[in-house]
Amino acid sequence: MHSRLMIAVLIPVAAVMTSLASGRAHPPVTASARGKTLSARPAAPAAAAGPVAVHISNFTFGPKMVTVKIGQTVTWTNDDDIPHTVVATDKSFRSKVLDTGQSFSFTFAKPGQIAYFCSLHPMMTGKVTVVAR
Repeated sequence: MHSRLMIAVLIPVAAVMTSLASGRAHPPVTASARGKTLSARPAAPAAAAGPVAVHISNFTFGPKMVTVKIGQTVTWTNDDDIPHTVVATDKSFRSKVLDTGQSFSFTFAKPGQIAYFCSLHPMMTGKVTVVAR
């Protein structure tokens, strides 16, 4: 009896965890156990506690979207073989040209969403969401 309940719960949870790890959004998964409906919904991304790292590789920012709290710092590191920049569309920050292995950091002081891009390769974009403490 317990093994059926465990399977009914673990399979949907495993599916959600797999989808979260892959970065793909999936609709909520539900399972029924003894007439009770159990839902496994992916949680919203939590704001990180320490510095946040974004890596520039293969003409992409990774992760493309990050959430930080006011006062947290994001550090972008160029792991590509060619130069890149990090430029906020609202002009709140702008890096110098970053060669391979170089980094740029910015500490966010107010809440909001800041889109950014590489001025050398404008198709490269990302977003930082800043939330209150």
